[in-house]
Amino acid sequence: MRAKTANERIIFGLKVKQLRLQQGFSFDQLSKQTGISLSYLNEIEKGKKFPKRDKVHQLAVALGTTADELSNDDLGRELAPVSELLKSNFLNELPLELFGIELSKVAEIIAAAPLQVGAFISTLLEISRSYALREENFYFAALRSYLELNANYFPQLEQAVENFTEQHNLPTIRPLPPRILRELLEDRYGYEIVPDGLDDQPALEGLRSVYVPSSGRLLLNAKLSPVQRGFQFGKEIAFNYLKLKERANTSSILRGRVFEEVLNHSKATYFSVALHLPLHPFIAELRQFFQRKSWDMMAFRDLMLRFNATPEMFYHRLTNVIPEFFGMRDLFFLRFVHDRGTDDFVIDKELHLSRRHHPHENGLLEHYCRRWISINLLHRLSAEPDNDLRIEAQRSKYFGTDDEYLCITLARTDYPRPGKNVSVTLGLLITDTVREEIAFLDDPALPRVIVNTTCERCPIEDCQVRAAPPKVVNAREHYLAMKEALQGLR
Repeated sequence: MRAKTANERIIFGLKVKQLRLQQGFSFDQLSKQTGISLSYLNEIEKGKKFPKRDKVHQLAVALGTTADELSNDDLGRELAPVSELLKSNFLNELPLELFGIELSKVAEIIAAAPLQVGAFISTLLEISRSYALREENFYFAALRSYLELNANYFPQLEQAVENFTEQHNLPTIRPLPPRILRELLEDRYGYEIVPDGLDDQPALEGLRSVYVPSSGRLLLNAKLSPVQRGFQFGKEIAFNYLKLKERANTSSILRGRVFEEVLNHSKATYFSVALHLPLHPFIAELRQFFQRKSWDMMAFRDLMLRFNATPEMFYHRLTNVIPEFFGMRDLFFLRFVHDRGTDDFVIDKELHLSRRHHPHENGLLEHYCRRWISINLLHRLSAEPDNDLRIEAQRSKYFGTDDEYLCITLARTDYPRPGKNVSVTLGLLITDTVREEIAFLDDPALPRVIVNTTCERCPIEDCQVRAAPPKVVNAREHYLAMKEALQGLR
């Protein structure tokens, strides 16, 4: 008899449990009826074991059914939502193991109240269809949750970078020359680097690199800066050194096929960032910067250039080390993309540590608060075509709350993608720890601005940069007025 799949074991276990309860048998009673031990029965119902043919027959006789009926995948009308969910492969694609959750346990929870949970699942699917959420969006959301649960710091990857650095006698001085990483790819891993490999592919001009596994060629966008090339080399080294088999062959994931691919891409990114911005020197430099008495945009820029890092690499490293080594655990990271000449601003990357903070992607097609420094800088960058980089800081207090953040934003042209600008923002919730660690926090030169989430949800009446009327606020006030009027009729 062939080995049973996880889904087959789960369905069989659910059917045994369902029939046992219908017959009014306890575990002990069914054990005596069938001669199957209590522990093995427990494993069967949890979907961990599938008994041999003779044991299936004994269970069927005791439960008043046939072996064929007990072994097929028909769970009946009541458990139909569970069966459909298992057959859809949806649960199998969830990264449950990362969170210590067993697939059989999820099915057991669903089976405990199949009609209610089935309706809940249908509702979630309907909502996802309404907002056009695709499968890969779910994978990225799961990845973000995984990063947030680990405070975006992974000691095993830090150790892997240290081991690689020692094994290959990499220089301790940074920046790390891209030439060294290129030679490692060519000599150790058999790569052929093609510096202008995407030039004859106009449809791929927005990509930084493409790896062709059949030939071992790494095709680069000729417009990449040296630091961008070095970062791509670092990621390719990570895929090989960490033995990450499931991977995308493009520099960014176009469509996530499985969650492992998305996770491995994140690990390779982390490795390359840590390789270019080594942990202890970076912490020392960052500590010196935080000890400055006044905010200095040029000092922040020089710190980034000290490691020859792109803005994304630099901000990635900030989110790695600040919670772990500075104790500032409440923070967010946002990356906005802006099509120049439009009023469209899209959050395509975000991270929230310790809790979900006010500035976040809402997916409701509303207008993000134009008082956010993230959007303000992008507006100004679009108006200054000769300026390709802006860095500013702001203290942002959220309307109607006690929450205030120190926000440091960098906006730049999205090179090499034409016609786009991006901004990256690090927001630190101002706490006693932040006050102790950051000497320039109370610098009078830092603007202090009252902000909100979206224009549609903002009751600030004198806002000069409002992009849309407060329709959500107005609808809420209308409802409250209606409720008050109805109460008055009693």
